[in-house]
Amino acid sequence: MSSILLFGASGAVGRFLLPRLSPAHQVVPVSRTASVQVPGWLKADLNNADVNWPTAEAAISLGPLDAFAQWLERRRDPALRRIIALSSMSAVSKSESDDPAERDLAARLIAAEQRLRDVGAQRGIAVTLFRPTLIYGAGIDRSLAPIARFAQRWRVLPIPIGATGLRQPVHARDLAAACASALENSATHGITYELGGGERLAFEEMIRRLRRCVTGPVVSLPIPIAALHAAAIFSARGMPGRAAIARLRQSLTADNSAALRDFGYAPGPFDAAGVLPP
Repeated sequence: MSSILLFGASGAVGRFLLPRLSPAHQVVPVSRTASVQVPGWLKADLNNADVNWPTAEAAISLGPLDAFAQWLERRRDPALRRIIALSSMSAVSKSESDDPAERDLAARLIAAEQRLRDVGAQRGIAVTLFRPTLIYGAGIDRSLAPIARFAQRWRVLPIPIGATGLRQPVHARDLAAACASALENSATHGITYELGGGERLAFEEMIRRLRRCVTGPVVSLPIPIAALHAAAIFSARGMPGRAAIARLRQSLTADNSAALRDFGYAPGPFDAAGVLPP
């Protein structure tokens, strides 16, 4: 692939993927905010039908999947023959949630995935979908980075005692490597892959390890899950909901075996120090 539209280039995965692709490909980074350090960056919104999109042989979507599916349905570029898009394991893990908003998210992800497959089949575009687990590594994620920053600011790290559900956090760098490896690998065409990190650990232990990315003293504050459940009932905005707290005892992991077989996916273990990079 000589020309690539990279959507979500300013996001966590995009920051690692752009330098991987640039030496060998003509990459047009796309995001709603442009980078002044990178020439040729396209500041655009996928939902804006008036953008004059450049022709490309491949498109990589690292942002909202439903917006990308809508863009692809509108886009008529005969040169486009390859798509790699990030979905989420939430398509599976939240499909039967007690929270209607979470079920809606899962349904939207599943629908967007299917729309991409349908367009690919109709137009002869090879589509590969990735469902990553908990993404970290650029300090801008909405899961681990906010917890680490809370500990950094208040010098307290709440530890949910009894949160035994396994997690498999995946570094954005490993997802970038997966995108680059799959790009010209025909074995990945038409397949949806689960992508987790190289280590599975209990949620409680994962939070304890976040201490490693915070300099200076931090006091651990053990909080029983029962107390979190009670707080959620009378929660203020920003408090995790009951469905999210219930998942603390559920394992949310990925099976990396298909990705390993098809394109040598080999993610590293959880690097807590990389949650908030220097």
